[in-house]
Amino acid sequence: MNRIALAVKSALGLAMLVPPTLTLAAAATDNTALEEIVVTGIRKSVEQSIEAKRDSTELTEVVTSEDIGKMPDKNVADSLARLPGVTTSAAGANEGGFDENDRVSMRGTNPSLTQTLINGHGVAAGDWFVLDQVQTVGRSVSYTLLPSEIVSKVVVQKSSSASLVEGGVAGSVDIITRKPLDFTKEFTLEASAGAVYADLPSKTDGQYSALGNFKNDAGNFGIMLQLFSETRHLRRDGVEILGYDTIAPTSPMAAAHPDLSGVQYPTEIGAAFFTQERKRTGGMVDLELKASDDLTVDLSAFSSKLVASNYNRNYMMWSTHFVNFGQGQAPDPGYVVQGNTITKATFTGVPGSFYGIYDQISRPDETATANFVNLDTTWNASSALSFLGQVGYSWGDGKTPQQDVSETQPGLGTGASYQLNGLGTAPNFNLGNTNNTTPTPGGVPVTFGWIFGAGDIDVKDTEKWAKIDSDYKVDNGAWKDLKFGVRYEAHDRTSPTGIAQGPLNTSPSAYPTTFSNYPSNFDTFGGNIPTGIWYWTPAQLAAYDSPANVNRDPIAREYYQYLFAVHEKDSAAFVQADFKGDNWAGNVGLRYVHTQEDAISYTQVDPSTPGAVLTSAFGPFAGIEREHSYNDVLPSANLKLDLTPELVARFAASETMTRADYSALAGFTNLTPPGAPCPPGVTPSLSTGCGVGSGSGGNPDLKPIRSTNLDAGLEWYFAKRSLLSATAFYMDLRNYIGYGSEIKTYTTFSSQFPTGQAVPYNLTVPINAKGKVDGLELAYQQAFTDNFGFAGNYTYADGKQTSDVQPTITGAPGDDRLVGTSKNTYNVSGYFENKMFNARVAYTYRSAFYSGLDRSTAFTQDAIGTLSASLGYTMNDHFQITLDAMNLNNPTLKYYALNQDQPRAFYKNGSQYYLNFRFKL
Repeated sequence: MNRIALAVKSALGLAMLVPPTLTLAAAATDNTALEEIVVTGIRKSVEQSIEAKRDSTELTEVVTSEDIGKMPDKNVADSLARLPGVTTSAAGANEGGFDENDRVSMRGTNPSLTQTLINGHGVAAGDWFVLDQVQTVGRSVSYTLLPSEIVSKVVVQKSSSASLVEGGVAGSVDIITRKPLDFTKEFTLEASAGAVYADLPSKTDGQYSALGNFKNDAGNFGIMLQLFSETRHLRRDGVEILGYDTIAPTSPMAAAHPDLSGVQYPTEIGAAFFTQERKRTGGMVDLELKASDDLTVDLSAFSSKLVASNYNRNYMMWSTHFVNFGQGQAPDPGYVVQGNTITKATFTGVPGSFYGIYDQISRPDETATANFVNLDTTWNASSALSFLGQVGYSWGDGKTPQQDVSETQPGLGTGASYQLNGLGTAPNFNLGNTNNTTPTPGGVPVTFGWIFGAGDIDVKDTEKWAKIDSDYKVDNGAWKDLKFGVRYEAHDRTSPTGIAQGPLNTSPSAYPTTFSNYPSNFDTFGGNIPTGIWYWTPAQLAAYDSPANVNRDPIAREYYQYLFAVHEKDSAAFVQADFKGDNWAGNVGLRYVHTQEDAISYTQVDPSTPGAVLTSAFGPFAGIEREHSYNDVLPSANLKLDLTPELVARFAASETMTRADYSALAGFTNLTPPGAPCPPGVTPSLSTGCGVGSGSGGNPDLKPIRSTNLDAGLEWYFAKRSLLSATAFYMDLRNYIGYGSEIKTYTTFSSQFPTGQAVPYNLTVPINAKGKVDGLELAYQQAFTDNFGFAGNYTYADGKQTSDVQPTITGAPGDDRLVGTSKNTYNVSGYFENKMFNARVAYTYRSAFYSGLDRSTAFTQDAIGTLSASLGYTMNDHFQITLDAMNLNNPTLKYYALNQDQPRAFYKNGSQYYLNFRFKL
């Protein structure tokens, strides 16, 4: 066993924990202002967080840290997952989860309905995965770009107020970074050096961060510099079912086997082996000048770059090809239908028919970045009137310069069989007697299929902002403050380039001459599947996909479906009154928002269309521009009542809004070609069930999502460092993004249409609908002794789409689940702390939730629980050692479609162990 892993596991055997140097805190003491809680230990921080929560006017949670790298987890999302009402997911969209939390959402909604800010402003960012770059382009921020080292505190706003920036229907997360003048010493130096060991890839990588801060003797000027460099390796073993097709009622198969009419079957079942190296580097600089007692200027800049080179291999049974919606081969007698799905079938080999398909996709230079520069100016014009001015610019991008790809077709004439086992174990499948351990079984090279993939992708995200907020102290009885302000923002998300590569040389003579095999410990998840599968290395794929073999012409291969643009200009104004009495506090306000939206999507057009691009092999295309403007009036009110010295009641009501996702407005049309053309004389259509592909597209006419939010809570502070609370919430969603469908025809090149052919596609498109979420948050926290304590919380959420639910292709009732709604989530943690040692163990659970559509098939993540722990030893005021372990229980990520008779994927990412040495001067 790796020495680091052995050391970590030995230490964890003595005490299990989560880093003690950070805790979940709540909101501040003066109306909406938040008191910073300096964390010097678990017990003190628990006590301060409870006091801050008790005094806060709004429904707010806060997570803070005193020293560099002392968040209780390895990125900000991991820490937020421990708060009541907050959920996280380990994927940007539907690519399946990894070993690090990536997106944050609140109260049973999807991540795009939770706004992420840094120091009160937005942050532009890219995504590293190609399909998140050009297919599922949301408004959520990837937290893999936001290391915990930059954080001073994280403020989670569950109830809205007029002074908050609009954009979070469910709530907002504001990441507050450190400021030079907040440090107590003239000179501060902090550093962290360590390593992470990931057990599944068996790799150890370095993790480094440093902070230097200087402020002068007068305490009116300071400069801070932070740097981080973190590398780690990932490996994900998986068994995937890429979707489900339906046997058309009018097909020959349905005529011969009436019990199969309208029944679904898996499109592909594959053994997927994913590896990746992630390198996150960047830093932050902050200059703060207090020119006078009344004027402070702060200039900050941040940059983060994630290089995420990866390689995915997927060896699949290709049933969408040989079943072909009922136009192809019927299963042998003895097949099993369960829950309207063929769960077990055998197909006797037919000479000349392919039963398998094998994709190897290397993405050597995928990257994502996030950057910003921001200037804050605070001016106290008088003892009663103050102003905060903010101006800034943020930019980021997601890049996939090139994909090195091989698609081959094993299983010629061999037949195939499969058996779905629900979520208990992975499915069984085989390609008859195919030898999958070599690319040349019996000395014959595997059949060439195709070379596909997007390239030259550079999705750019930019945002400019300027605002002036004012605060006038009224101090007229209970009326304490009048706040007002204006804000302007311009946001652009564009994908200006993109090509779809294709083969120039289809001869197996170009194949690499050597090969490797899947590792012997590749997880089959209890299924009987091919093992020891051969593959070529990324370097071999790069050589194979040379210019002599692959066409990447930027003009002829330009692919309009990868191009889009969304330009938004948003302006807002607000007024808010704050009140405070002897046993109560509150605020009431109004925010007005104007959105000017310009969405450009690209589609095939007639060659005579003015401005049409005529040089692409995929047909003439042009950008179609749609402009809309929207006005929103967002009232809000918050009220806190001190019923007794120990009992606090809270009430909140607000209107909130979130603009539609970029891909929903103008994202590219994602196409999955049909597995085979129709037989001669059969017309491609949904009724004949053949020759029709699937896919998804955008809708530039979508309106912003709006919601009426109501909250009511009761908190009992029954002992020191102890709390018992309950909060009920309700969201009435209007213009929620649901899904409809339409048929469109596109010129298609694939292994089944090598010369290009007009193919109809059944597209899933977003539509405005209605929905609702209601639920309850429960929290319990208690210190049993001076050294031991416990914290736990539970959230129930019930979310439904209440209008425009689309029926299935067979006419059955459609899926009314909201994306992101887990009915049950909970967190439990226990801690121990004394002067030298500290320890915490934490477990987080999230029940199943609908993640959206993937290849026109529902994608649902099953319930998941994760265990993490940490141990800390403080040697003196300058040195500390920490041992952290993530995913200790090595959870299996499971996914299904509409029900558990239709599994979609099984994944394992292993456990990760961190050993760090921290120094502070």
